[in-house]
Amino acid sequence: MPCALAEKRPMDVDTLRDQLGRLGDTGYEVGDVQADLEGALIVPVSELNRLRRELSERLTELRQVPPAWTLLPQDSAAWQVPVEVVPATLPKPEIITVIREPEQLEPALAWGARVIYAEFEDPKKFRAAVARVRAYEQEAGRKVEFWAMGPRVHKQGEDRITEIVLSCEADGYLVRNHDDLRAFAGKRRRADFSLNIANGLTAEWLVKHHGLEGVTASYDLDSAQLAALLKSAPPAWFEVTLHQHMPMFHMEHCVFCAFLSKGKDYRDCGRPCDKHRVKLRDRVGAEHILKADAGCRNTLYNSRAQTGAEYATELLALGVRRFRIEFVDEDAATVTRTLERYQALLDGKITGTELWNDLKVLNQLGVTRGTLRVRV
Repeated sequence: MPCALAEKRPMDVDTLRDQLGRLGDTGYEVGDVQADLEGALIVPVSELNRLRRELSERLTELRQVPPAWTLLPQDSAAWQVPVEVVPATLPKPEIITVIREPEQLEPALAWGARVIYAEFEDPKKFRAAVARVRAYEQEAGRKVEFWAMGPRVHKQGEDRITEIVLSCEADGYLVRNHDDLRAFAGKRRRADFSLNIANGLTAEWLVKHHGLEGVTASYDLDSAQLAALLKSAPPAWFEVTLHQHMPMFHMEHCVFCAFLSKGKDYRDCGRPCDKHRVKLRDRVGAEHILKADAGCRNTLYNSRAQTGAEYATELLALGVRRFRIEFVDEDAATVTRTLERYQALLDGKITGTELWNDLKVLNQLGVTRGTLRVRV
């Protein structure tokens, strides 16, 4: 409608902002108001109210309309990772020994481990472990790589833990969360399973953008999905966990503090996790292993170890050369025997079936054996 000449109070920006801003409980608010006014003009208040109501109703209608997506032409080269051709001759398969008790270091060294990953509840123990590895290198005359892991979760204010882990001067560090990418920058780094690497694009981003030496395939992949991952990117990037107690869940609540201490947190609990081993019994009597970390979080591991040994031949054919064998609370004899059997497997001296029958472990790779596939 046309503006009229004002007889007394001409319209200005403040008046417009006041009238248009009376939006009540509509959920909207007026931001910047701009008006191009020349001369002493006026618009009836009733017209401004009508304009405000109509605008509010139209905005509400638009918010309920789904967004209109525009599909761009597919460029297959944009999302495919260049896959290296697997050479005819590959390096010898390598076993990476993962320990979680300082007492497991000696049997791993005595067996002949060349690469050791360690996750200790108390990060101050890394320094002694590194010193022992360096002394062993002098005694045995061979190089052993020792890699340290920090907590799986990093929260604000926990930089001191990372500083302690770094101070041990390990050969390398496992990146377990995205904060570790920054914290361990400038050091040798590999990605742990907790980064959930399930496709070649993620692997490429970590290897090329962040300079990681390698990545661990996600535990969420079944055998077919793992094979697809290894075909989607250079297999030399990956390491696969063949033996492990599957981590069932990771929690902020500390069972050690709650049941073995009168304290409230690490400041007054007396650190019962340093003195006690705890297992949680489920409804069928299985006793699952509980471990604390440097951030006082707890991980519950499955009572029985599981193996992907029956897939070892296929994984070797796909080009995988780094296999993780993980321990939680095993004694020295179990560590030695387990490593010996997996070395025999990779050397072709025993089959995967013979291994899992011998070690009495679950025959399963990753979290699941795969969904049911029905052929019609």
